[in-house]
Amino acid sequence: MPNEYIPPEQDRQQAEVVREQAEDGRQDAEQDRGFTEEQRMSAESDRNEAEQFRQLAEDARELRDRHREAIETVRAERERLREAGETARTAGEEARAAAEAARHAAMDAVHATAETLHATLEHMAVVEEMRRTLRDIRTVNKLDSN
Repeated sequence: MPNEYIPPEQDRQQAEVVREQAEDGRQDAEQDRGFTEEQRMSAESDRNEAEQFRQLAEDARELRDRHREAIETVRAERERLREAGETARTAGEEARAAAEAARHAAMDAVHATAETLHATLEHMAVVEEMRRTLRDIRTVNKLDSN
């Protein structure tokens, strides 16, 4: 068949058919290239979106870590304040006990002072009684000597 003679009109028609087929192939290739470009752009957009999500996830992790550290700081401060409160409560209880002991000591001192004053008053009464007796004796002796 390669040596068969093809009339020029048929040759032209056949060339036109081949040209149309080539044009169809070119259009298909152009459409495929356009579709491939759309896929590439879509893939690039998806990669950009994935990168944004990755960055958001990283930011969220950093924020979570800072939040966790802040919570730990608050917890440690609360514990420190609880311990300080417990220390203050203990010191207050000891101060109350010391004040109670001081009050008892003061009351004991007042009672001792009162007892001492009472004893002193009794001694003064005895001394006064002895003076009267001595005066009486002197008076009696003066009378007897006269």
